[in-house]
Amino acid sequence: MLTDEFGREVTGVRVSLTDRCNFDCVYCHNEGLGDTRGPMDPQDDEMSTDDVVRFLEVAAEFGVDAVKFTGGEPMLRQDLAEIIERTPDRMEISLTTNGTFLPGRAEELVDAGLERVNVSQDALDPADFAAVTKSGAYEKVLEGVEAALDAGLDPVKLNMVVFEHTAGYVPEMVDHVADNDGLQLQLIEYMPELTGKPEWNIDIQRVHDWLAERATEIEHREMHDRKRYWVGGSKAHDGSSNSSGMVEIVDPVENPTFCANCHRVRVTHEGYLKGCLNRNDDLKSMGEMTKPEIREAFRDTVADRVPYYGEYMVQNDDGQWEINEKYIEEYAGA
Repeated sequence: MLTDEFGREVTGVRVSLTDRCNFDCVYCHNEGLGDTRGPMDPQDDEMSTDDVVRFLEVAAEFGVDAVKFTGGEPMLRQDLAEIIERTPDRMEISLTTNGTFLPGRAEELVDAGLERVNVSQDALDPADFAAVTKSGAYEKVLEGVEAALDAGLDPVKLNMVVFEHTAGYVPEMVDHVADNDGLQLQLIEYMPELTGKPEWNIDIQRVHDWLAERATEIEHREMHDRKRYWVGGSKAHDGSSNSSGMVEIVDPVENPTFCANCHRVRVTHEGYLKGCLNRNDDLKSMGEMTKPEIREAFRDTVADRVPYYGEYMVQNDDGQWEINEKYIEEYAGA
């Protein structure tokens, strides 16, 4: 297991398979890279099937035991099932998708080894959904969620980004997962530094307070300073979270505890290692994707990882967050 200078072991990787997407969500930051999405056709700069598998084999050598495949929309990759099937056995495999391609493919992906799925769903009304995603595929997303459940991907976690456009939809989304077995809700704090629209931000604490008033049970995950709320139900007797009504808030913005416990390295669709979602000044190429090159780049990426809040960003005397110049100088001289 590789450990960075801040004692953080890297136990998981998040691999972007493409920056192509059939949606155009207004909040998209494309895994921190910005709005770089290209044409819908396969692109020459995407890692090949063999490249992805070779990287995962090297990551497994270093003790990484979990991979999440993302995009863009990862299901635009027709080789997705093959990639999953060839992923090292020791790795837990999950997928983040908009769900539109799950009908007809969910069972195939489960047979290949997929274990968990997150489906982006920001509203329950088709018009509201279209306004956020710039897509008319609302019904297809619902079909995708059902297909995932039918294929045994239970629970399906619905991802909802909470910002000015969607905050009013939170109550009905919470009721939706409370009323439907097999669904959970992940409310993701909007990240204005990645999208360039700070005016869309809301105070996520308001959502915490509202959920706390409704919850029958609250769990605080100290490692990431994250809270889970059970609404309209309760946690399973065995302590698992496989029950309806579970809502989790992911609030990493200005959260040093979250960053101090980050155990994940990211990979861009072009084959660059990325030590932090919020940064693009630390991208490292894996070259021609040979195993020796991948090993060297992976070691260097882990060695250079810095907690974003608390180290790369520090609070000044006025309590405002500002860049720690020590790391800017370090990378400028690299």
